[in-house]
Amino acid sequence: MLRVVVESAHGIPKRKLGVPDPIAAVLYKGEKKKTKAIDSDLNPVWNEVLEFDLKGIALDNSSNIEVVVKDYETVGKDKFIGSANISLRDLASGQATSVPFKNIPLLNMKQQAIGTAINLVVGYEPPFPSSHTDQPDRDVSYGDPDAEDDEDGEDTTGKGLQAGSKQAEQAVPGLNHNPSQKVTCRSTKRRRALANKPQDFQIRVRVIEGRQLPGNNVSPVVKVNVCGETHRTRIRRGNNPYFDEMFFYNVNMLPSELFEENITFQVYDSHSLRADSLMGEFKLDVGYVYDEPAHSVLRKWLLLSDLEDSSSGAKGYLKVTMILMGNGDEPQAERREANDEQDDIESNLLVPAGVTLRSASISLKVYRAEDMPQMDDAFIQTVKHVFGKDGDKKNLVDPFLEMSYSGKKLGTKIIEKNANPEWNQIMNMQAKFPFMSECIKLTVFDWDRLTKNDIIGTAFLNLGKIASSGGEIEVSTADSEVGFLPAFGPCYVNLYGSPREFSGLPDPYEELNTGKGEGVAYRGRVLIELSSKLDEKVDKRVDDISSDDILLAQKYQRKRKYSLCAVFHSACMLQEPGEPIQFEVSIGNYGNKQDSTCKPLASTTQYSFAVFDGNHYYYLPWAETKPVVILTSYWEDITHRLDSVNVLLFIAERLESHLTSLKMAILAKESESRLVEIWLKLINHTIEDLSSFQLPVMEGQSNLTALDLQIKKLRDATVVNIRQMAQRMRGEATDVKATVSEFEDWLERLKQLAEEPQNSFPDVIIWMMRGEKRVAYARVPANRIIYSTTGEEACGKFCGRTQTIFMQYPMDKTQGLKIPVQLRVNMWLGLSAHEKKFNSFAEGHFGVFAEMYENQAKGIRSWGTTGLVGRHKFSDVTGKVKLKEERFMPPREWDWEGDWFFEPERCLLTEADAGHTEFTDEVFQNETRFPGGEWTPASEPYTDVNGEQAQGPGEMDCPPGWMWEDEWSYDVNRAVDENGWEYGITIPPENKPKSWVAAEKMYHVHRRKRLVRPRRRTLDAVVTTERRTSGDDWEYSSLIGWKFHRKERSSDMFRRRRRRRKMAPSDHMGASAIFRLEGALGVDVDEKASKADATKLFGANTPNVSCSFSRCYRYHLRVYVYQAKNLCAMDKDSFSDPYVHVSFLNVSKTTEVIKSNLNPTWDQTLIFEDVEIYGDPKTVGHQPPSVVMELYDSDQVGRDEPMGYCTCPPIVKLNSGVAITPKLLWFPVTKKGRSAGQMLVAAELLLKDGMNEGDIPLLPPMKSDTLFMVPQGIRPVVQLTAIEVLTWGLRNMKTYQLASVSSPSLVVECGGEVVQTAVIRNFKKNPNFPGSVLLLKVLLPKQEMYTPPIILKVVDHRPFGRKPVVGQCTVDSLEEYRCDPSLNNNEMVMSAKMAMISATPGDVIITIEDRPILSAEQEDTVDWWSKFYASLGDREKCGPYLQKGYDTLQVYDCELEEVPEFCGLTDFCSTFKLQRGKTEDEGEDPSIVGEFKGSFRVYPLHDDPGMAAPPRQFIQLPESGPQECLVRIYVVRCIDLQPKDNNGLCDPYIKIHLGRKRVDDRENYKPNTLNPEFGRTFEISCFLPHDKDLKIAVYDFDLLSRDEKVGETIIDLENRLLSRFSSYCGLPQSYCISGTNQWRDQLKPSQILQNVAKLRGMSPPVLQMDGNSLSFAGKQYNLLDFEANMVAHQHLGPAKERLALHVLRNQGLVPEHVETRTLYSSYQPTLSQGRIQMWVDIFPKSLGLPGPPFVIEPRKAKRCHLRAIIWNTTDVILDETSITGENMSDIYVKGWMPGMEQDKQKTDVHYRSLDGDGNFNWRFIFDFDYLPAEQLCLVSKKNRFWNLDKTEFRTPPKLIIQIWDNDKFSLDDYLGTVELDLLHLIPPAKRPEKCGMKMIPGMEGWSQGSKGSPANSLFSQKSVRGWWPCLIEQDGKHVIGGKVEMTLEIVEEKEMEEKPAGKGRDEPNMNPKLDPPNRPDTSFFWFTNPCKTMKFIVWRRFKWIFIMSIILLLVLLFLGILFYSLPNYISMKIVKPFS
Repeated sequence: MLRVVVESAHGIPKRKLGVPDPIAAVLYKGEKKKTKAIDSDLNPVWNEVLEFDLKGIALDNSSNIEVVVKDYETVGKDKFIGSANISLRDLASGQATSVPFKNIPLLNMKQQAIGTAINLVVGYEPPFPSSHTDQPDRDVSYGDPDAEDDEDGEDTTGKGLQAGSKQAEQAVPGLNHNPSQKVTCRSTKRRRALANKPQDFQIRVRVIEGRQLPGNNVSPVVKVNVCGETHRTRIRRGNNPYFDEMFFYNVNMLPSELFEENITFQVYDSHSLRADSLMGEFKLDVGYVYDEPAHSVLRKWLLLSDLEDSSSGAKGYLKVTMILMGNGDEPQAERREANDEQDDIESNLLVPAGVTLRSASISLKVYRAEDMPQMDDAFIQTVKHVFGKDGDKKNLVDPFLEMSYSGKKLGTKIIEKNANPEWNQIMNMQAKFPFMSECIKLTVFDWDRLTKNDIIGTAFLNLGKIASSGGEIEVSTADSEVGFLPAFGPCYVNLYGSPREFSGLPDPYEELNTGKGEGVAYRGRVLIELSSKLDEKVDKRVDDISSDDILLAQKYQRKRKYSLCAVFHSACMLQEPGEPIQFEVSIGNYGNKQDSTCKPLASTTQYSFAVFDGNHYYYLPWAETKPVVILTSYWEDITHRLDSVNVLLFIAERLESHLTSLKMAILAKESESRLVEIWLKLINHTIEDLSSFQLPVMEGQSNLTALDLQIKKLRDATVVNIRQMAQRMRGEATDVKATVSEFEDWLERLKQLAEEPQNSFPDVIIWMMRGEKRVAYARVPANRIIYSTTGEEACGKFCGRTQTIFMQYPMDKTQGLKIPVQLRVNMWLGLSAHEKKFNSFAEGHFGVFAEMYENQAKGIRSWGTTGLVGRHKFSDVTGKVKLKEERFMPPREWDWEGDWFFEPERCLLTEADAGHTEFTDEVFQNETRFPGGEWTPASEPYTDVNGEQAQGPGEMDCPPGWMWEDEWSYDVNRAVDENGWEYGITIPPENKPKSWVAAEKMYHVHRRKRLVRPRRRTLDAVVTTERRTSGDDWEYSSLIGWKFHRKERSSDMFRRRRRRRKMAPSDHMGASAIFRLEGALGVDVDEKASKADATKLFGANTPNVSCSFSRCYRYHLRVYVYQAKNLCAMDKDSFSDPYVHVSFLNVSKTTEVIKSNLNPTWDQTLIFEDVEIYGDPKTVGHQPPSVVMELYDSDQVGRDEPMGYCTCPPIVKLNSGVAITPKLLWFPVTKKGRSAGQMLVAAELLLKDGMNEGDIPLLPPMKSDTLFMVPQGIRPVVQLTAIEVLTWGLRNMKTYQLASVSSPSLVVECGGEVVQTAVIRNFKKNPNFPGSVLLLKVLLPKQEMYTPPIILKVVDHRPFGRKPVVGQCTVDSLEEYRCDPSLNNNEMVMSAKMAMISATPGDVIITIEDRPILSAEQEDTVDWWSKFYASLGDREKCGPYLQKGYDTLQVYDCELEEVPEFCGLTDFCSTFKLQRGKTEDEGEDPSIVGEFKGSFRVYPLHDDPGMAAPPRQFIQLPESGPQECLVRIYVVRCIDLQPKDNNGLCDPYIKIHLGRKRVDDRENYKPNTLNPEFGRTFEISCFLPHDKDLKIAVYDFDLLSRDEKVGETIIDLENRLLSRFSSYCGLPQSYCISGTNQWRDQLKPSQILQNVAKLRGMSPPVLQMDGNSLSFAGKQYNLLDFEANMVAHQHLGPAKERLALHVLRNQGLVPEHVETRTLYSSYQPTLSQGRIQMWVDIFPKSLGLPGPPFVIEPRKAKRCHLRAIIWNTTDVILDETSITGENMSDIYVKGWMPGMEQDKQKTDVHYRSLDGDGNFNWRFIFDFDYLPAEQLCLVSKKNRFWNLDKTEFRTPPKLIIQIWDNDKFSLDDYLGTVELDLLHLIPPAKRPEKCGMKMIPGMEGWSQGSKGSPANSLFSQKSVRGWWPCLIEQDGKHVIGGKVEMTLEIVEEKEMEEKPAGKGRDEPNMNPKLDPPNRPDTSFFWFTNPCKTMKFIVWRRFKWIFIMSIILLLVLLFLGILFYSLPNYISMKIVKPFS
């Protein structure tokens, strides 16, 4: 099948008249198919699929399609627009099954482009026995076994190895013999949780080199495909090509999607004359790279193979690096090893050693599916129904299953109209083992004839969870062989996605069906079985399962009955009232009330109206009667699996809780002994748990699969392993804190083990429904609530326990910003056989009632049934289903208990004031008049807001429990006049106006006034519930609707009352009897109605089950809300006005609002007096409801915005005698699933019942009239603390409201105290503050965890007294600023450089010593790069530098600020980023608007004011005025820049900004490179601190377009100048006065040392013994100690300076260095764009001139010449047969250096070699540029002839020599090749007999003895002569194709002139002189030498034939003449005429 998707076209030319109507046609082999026409469109989008049946004939390389676009005409012929011819070569060669053709230009009749382009995708499904597999594509092969070959597939059960079997383990090398070695699949370590939102990623792939690629004379090219983007390398020659090319892939996508994408490496042999052919490929998924250390695979070999042909072996190797970078990740540095050239492939394979990539087959058996939802419209079914046929509503689905793995797809057959299809098919997929892709994706589709197939649901099989390498278990016992191949099932896989209800409208949650996001509903399940076998060939891709296997799978489908009970205790935190609410609980399809296929169950609660809680939220008023939901369902019994999961979770949760205690103790800085005590408890409990809780035994369990046994073995081994490590730790551990990570690792492993891949039990799903609409959902895994007989630890955590569930909106765009509802629900799930066990869990009394409603309408005189429109006299709660008393039948085993009685439904009766503490009564006073007349009272003088008659103000009484607050008054806060009237006109037949206005006009005839009177609930009056008489059971409503109320109003038109009858179980079963309720209680079905209507009503009246609690317990709750930190800024002024709604069950309170604060301290206690909780207090104590705190930002205009929420469990006190003090703890605030700050809170819940008044804690101290503070004992203990603030200055302040910041000051707040700096008078002149130090005295908590942050605000002083906040910043932790004031900390402040500047009153004279002049020769051997490479440890590149004893520098792999020992260079002052504006939703940082430079010192003060204050910390500050400085910037090189050009390269150059100065180095750009060596030095003058930010940017040079920025880095020069680490100029290792390392600082070492002494308050250094000895800081230093082993050289300076420098280098100052800085761009601000190596020197001009700058220009390559003299060849394959039948070859030799293919050279031809010998005496001369330091050749050439610049790249120096057979009239024949690495030269053989294959590395018989010895380098040997073998591949094996004798010689440029030589045998033919070869006379070309041909070919071979022929000819001639003359002679003889 050939499938062409015609997508779109653009740029169609306009016609003279109107716009064309484009139509596209595709032609293939004479067959033509068309799309539809698009009306009047120049950029048409067709998106149509055209299919061509290939009739079993495969595509070949010449196949093509023609696309024609025409302008559609309704009358006449369509007009031609353009056409394109597209080759299908890529599809034919099997590289892909789908190829997108983008922007294909259309040509006109003259074959000229018309500016139109078309986009297509061509898919190809090859005829079935295919040689290649489907690649990622839309194409899927849907298997239909009937359509396949009739040959029966052989039974494969015997072949290969079954997954999980013992043989499988033994078949995998290294799988079990060495358990510590990781083998098969992916490691199952968990990934760092990445936010589930699209984000930036960068994938870097470097293709380094290939080895042992197959084929002869190949030209390999590598294609790398990632995320649909393909890059290819340059084409190279030979079987061991060197590429070294890097590709960047930038993507923005969901992490989960990215990790499933593949990285594909394909190596092709690229030849110009034939189609590209695939040599080998390798595929792995991106997630594999992410799971590797540092998300990198560095310099690893990939084993290439043919993914399709399982029998083929290795296809060569490819060395690659792959790096995956997310936000903020730094790329891992690649280290090129010294022996990299000869590295051992085996030891460095990506797949571990001992495992070759073996062929494997993955088989998926798909048996059947259940519960598929309706997917198609019922229109056809309805039509059938009309015509009297049976329509089946539930089977409106046509399912098929598709399996997708590693880009390949297979599908089952389609089964039409079946919701429970049975496919019984097996799908086989070929793969390579170990598996490099992790996920098998199973998608169930609904097939559609006309439209796109719909996805029903998606499931994933994670190979990491269904297979194991066994490598992570460190156990040495023999039975610990726990590795196994992927296996699964037979087991059901559940599908989740959007709600099941079918609607013809588009499904808003359709995306959930594709597996993105959490599915909100069950959508069916599929029974599958997966197995994998090694070394197995797939015969059929899709086949039918044998009937034996189908029978075997039957036992896995046995179902058992399960019972589920859910008791709803509370539903609170509802955000808005509205329609009544009910909850539905379903498990699988059972309980789904909107699915007609299910039996009706009591799966929904009764409808209830929400009631206001008096503060902010609404709740459902269930009081003591809790709704109960009961479900029975049928599932497979997988108890053994769920028990194991629960036991492991039980152990993990206990470990986690103990570990949390330990972490909290560490955080609270508990004493060492207390920590040890907690730690011992943790380790003992862990060992005890792991020993005592055994996993259930598997033997004898039902539904047991191979995977169950393997997982059991793995779990047991891991548990034993962890226990052994814990025991070892208990005996050996010394440091408590160091063990925390180990515990976390164990916890992680236990949680990982608890993941059960074969969990076929569907989740319990709870839906909240408003009316019939699904609003919010929650999913509860079944194992968390299931009951187990194994033991308590095997029961679910919440089995029979009340749990708190926060429901969520489906596919919530706000990601949980608002909580729809908080549920407290108690669930129990168990086998029906264990129902009785439920009794021990059940609380309260379960009651079961039948109920119906009696309905009446208001007639003219009285109530009756006559006015009931569409309602029945007796009905259900909805009023739509007709019921009769006598029709009710109790279920089996149940009897009636008592008679029918009336009971109103309290949940549906809501008075307007319910739940409110304050309420306003309102009534409208109405008056009317004739136009222009007097106003008189209306006929209905008082009405409500809707105009219905109401009581007058005088008639209204205050309800009991309330009191009036005021008299009646009219409301003027509306659109009314001054007396409160609003006016309107009535339009008959209406008697009330529709609209109202505030101004009176003549024509107005009606007016009204709103009268209001507030009332307040009295606290002392407890409202007694009225005992209602039977006549008072009616509930009233003004319309037949929902809102009912208790009291009758005049406007009520409808009333109803509820009748109930209780049922009791016939035998005494206790609470578990409720599980026997199944089916409906009774519905009155009209005899006339059809059965279909009955099914609609079926289930409408299931019994009502409720749980009533006889006793209500009263509790006293206190919530201590102390403070919050790091909240989000919600207002434009960079702050928020936060307050908190605190909710607990159905009560809530709100804190006060704190204005303009992101770190508010409320210090408030919220007291909830009488909280009613039903149920046993012990249960509440065990699982208390959480206190939920929602933060809001108070806004004066508009609605308050949510800022996130946090939950806090209260401490429960049931016994007042036990003293437990709650402790304030930090709880995270979450907003949209991300952290949005922290809150410091605590809560305690006290049981009041049985408690004396005196036991309740005293009220906390009052803060104001209504607010309480947090009491002593709970609030943190404080201490008087001093905070010294060094306010140095402000930098880079951005404009505020379009005006620049001119006169700023700084406000510092902490702990309620505030100080402010003086105002900076002129910010532009001097941005530093005039007075630099502030002091705050604050009461701060002693414990660091409670310390409030420091808040900095910058205020700008503007005209007219305006003082806006123009920036703010929060300093979270004060810990790093704490200090001991008794110690002398002067050095902490003043920097060394500043000390010098302040010490120099006038000019400074610097004397430079006389320097010896050095010879140029000495200087040539070393340069600055020698020093750089020596420092990097690259001895090969640095030459003799180290031997000379010169000093090295420090190369930092990061920014200097990131080096730990230099404290970020912020030791003098730190830089704090100032922010402004509100935090945007996307989670981006608020905008940075400036920087504050300063620092803090925090120390405790004495409480006694009489004590002397400790000394101040910030003293001796440097001058804060501007300094003029000289800045030298040295840019060495860049590494791995982001490419900016289409060729995947870049033309980088440097741009520098410093203040207002710009340096643009554009003319020195480096063409076509990602790793440029700049070697540039720049000198700029500037003023600090104004120009403190040095920006170094790298740009990409473009000739025509704008230059693009690659990235930039910013250096803070002020920090470098002020730092005490002397970072302005690094200290070298030695003091040199000349040479490469000449001293460059302004001061000598001795002067710097004196300044350091002064700075640290020490005595100055004292010199002795002519400067050879020195005493400093109480130590004696000798020069000899430092220079004992040093090589002395002529550049060294005087002894005293050298010694001073040695002492300085011991003081922790910054050494001479090169730093590596990361470049960033605004386009991807968190991703590295490359790195730059550089350093900066800063010299204040006031200190005089610095030394000369370093010269760091890049090295130049050395011109070298390789002379290769080809002397002779021998044993060459004789490839031709001459006319005379001899074997011969016309030999010539060809040679070139890789990378310089344009300089190929070849010898003359030795014709007619009959014995394989050839004589040449021919010289090749190859010129090349060589970098001796790097041992690489530098090649410069243009990639394309139109390129402007040559591209430079480096290749290893190699020589390739090939032997060829010359053919004049056909292509020459290739006879063999040898590739010689000139650095590691293969030693030649002296004689041809000794020359063999064993000389070649990697060949048979090769010994490694000579590998890599330096003597083998031709560059050191200079010349070598001998014989080398040339190899050729024949039938997959290498054989010798000939031997060649050569002399190889390296000649440098100057030797070339001394010893000249010509190419070939040309002049100058010397060094050595080459004589013409002594070839035999037979060597010539027959065509040009006919005489020689006669002499040597014809005569020599056919000499005797010639002689014999001549003799024969003479004999024949003689005989001819004889016979001719004989008759004449005889007749003459007879006649004798002459005689």
